[in-house]
Formats: sequence, structure tokens, C-alpha cells
Amino acid sequence: MKDTEEGNCQGGENAVAWTAEAARFRFRTLVVKAFLGAWEASGAFEWTALGYLALSSVMISLFGENLTHLAGLVGLQALVAAVILILCYGEARSAELVKQASSTFSSKFWHFWRHWYPHVFFLFCFEEMSRLIHLVNPGWEDAKLMAFDLWLTGVNPALWFEHLARPALTEFMEFSYFTYFVYLLILGGILYCKRDWKSYWAVMTYSAVGYVFGYVIAMLFPVQSPWFTLPGQWHSGQSGGPFTALINWIEKYGRVHGAAFPSQHVAGATAALWGAWRHRRWLFWIFLPFVACMCVSTVYVRNHYVADVLGGLVTGTLGYVLGRRVMKVPGSVANATETLPIIASH
Repeated sequence: MKDTEEGNCQGGENAVAWTAEAARFRFRTLVVKAFLGAWEASGAFEWTALGYLALSSVMISLFGENLTHLAGLVGLQALVAAVILILCYGEARSAELVKQASSTFSSKFWHFWRHWYPHVFFLFCFEEMSRLIHLVNPGWEDAKLMAFDLWLTGVNPALWFEHLARPALTEFMEFSYFTYFVYLLILGGILYCKRDWKSYWAVMTYSAVGYVFGYVIAMLFPVQSPWFTLPGQWHSGQSGGPFTALINWIEKYGRVHGAAFPSQHVAGATAALWGAWRHRRWLFWIFLPFVACMCVSTVYVRNHYVADVLGGLVTGTLGYVLGRRVMKVPGSVANATETLPIIASH
């Protein structure tokens, strides 16, 4: 009897152990299936975004001696990557369910955030640069860019502009500087409303590739900007109107110390401008004068050197050129996204 009871006890323990192992195996299988489903539902933008997160995580691991809270930084990168994959998987799953029924609040939710999260991702990456700017190089390279500006123009442009400063001109320049925030929103919004998904993801990918070039360069070649390098060399501050106040508020709470070269403002605007040229030519001609004024404004408002502007023009254009090539790769636009116009019409 005793031997029988011990045998039953051991059998029960083995059964519990087997059940626990089976549960772990099922969980790992579900995770792998979910990851593969999310990856299959991703497109060119996700390839670029996840590639940047992987690259920056590797750089953090290799050159982390200049940083603090390394584990937290890598963990944050992994969390952002997980959110991206969840959005891709969630939209793909909701699209499959809609095929069998009709559009729901849930499907609209997943579809909206799947398409509009890139703007939040760009903001995250830019703000994160304040922690990564000295990842590789602990110093600042502003002196080199000031020397380049002097060679190119014969003056220090950020200081030279002061003799032209007037409240009305400052307000116009601050308005021009603000327009950076709306180019991709306007172009993306038009393409989104027209359900032109291939063009929509193309312009997002142009911007993503251009930004990645800029972020990596900023980590290798940190630059502060005239605002931080030349304090006290201006005779007065810049006064204007509501747009001046708005930009001052944005800079107060969102300014990044560093990452001035190349100008991400100019790079993002340039990529969007090329996107308009490619996909909505009439919008290109509307954007063009505003983008030109925005490029000048970045120097006038003391946030960039001329070299930063030229660098942004180059990286934004590279984003467009290479982004177009990436968009030719099969699967660059997820199937769920491509079929949604039919689903949405139900």
C-alpha cells in the first residue's frame, strides 16, 4: 500500500512537471507564431524602424561607457520594437476578422494607429538623441561647422542675422520654422484619406530612411547648435508674436541638447517634399516656398548652422532615393493594408 501511494505521488509530480513543461512549450509556440505573424504583417517602414532600433541597441552595447542606465536604454528600445510588432499584428488580425464580418471600432482603432504611429516613433527617436548624443564621441564638433560656415559665407550666419532682426521678420521666421511639423502630416493625411496605401507608406519610408541617416551621423559627430555654443554673443533675444511664443514653448519642453547636424527639421521636410513631388506633384509646388523659408529660418532662429541645413538636404534626399528602392522590394506594403479599401467599403 505504501509503495502504491509513493508511486501515485511520484506519478502526480511527473504529471504536474509534464503539464508545466507543455504549458511553457505552448506559450513559446504562441510567441513565435505571433512574432512571425507580426513580421509578415510589417512593411518597409517597419524594416527601417526595427533596423534602426537594432543598430542603435548594438551601438549602445558596444560604446556604452559614455552613457548611464544602459540596460534601461536597451530595454526601452526593445519595448518600442515590441509595440511596433504588436500594432502590425493587431491590424493584420483585425483585418482578417473584418473580412468575415464588418468594420468595427476595434478594426478602425488598429488601422488608425498602425498608420499613424510613425509620427510618434519619429518624435521618440529625436527625443532619445538627448541621451545618445555622446554615445561614441564625448565632445562637441561645433567648431568645425562654424569654420565651414565662415569659409562658405564669410561670416557667422547665426550672428550675422541679428542685424536684420525685427519682430515682424522674427514672427515670419518662427512661423516658417513651425511648418516643419505639418509637411508629413498634410501629405500623409491626403494619401490616407485617398486610401493610397502604397504611396502613404512610401512617404513614411522616405522620412524614416532619411532620419536614420541623421540619427546615426549625430551619434558619431555630435553638434550642439549656435543656441548652446554662442550664448551671450547676441545683443538681445528675439521677439515676435504668437508663433514665436509657441516655438519658445515647444523648445522649452522639447529641445534636444545636441543632434543639430544634420538638421532633422530640414531632412524631414526634404523627404516630405520629395514625397510630394513623387506622389502629389501639385502639393510639391505649394510646399516648396515654405520649405525654402524653413531652411533659412533654422539659421535665423539660432538653432542651426548652414552646414546643418546642407546636411539635412543631403540626408533627406538620400532618404527619398534609397526609400524608393526599398519600396520596390516585395512585401514593402503589408497585405492587410493593401486590402483595407475593400474592407472599409463594407
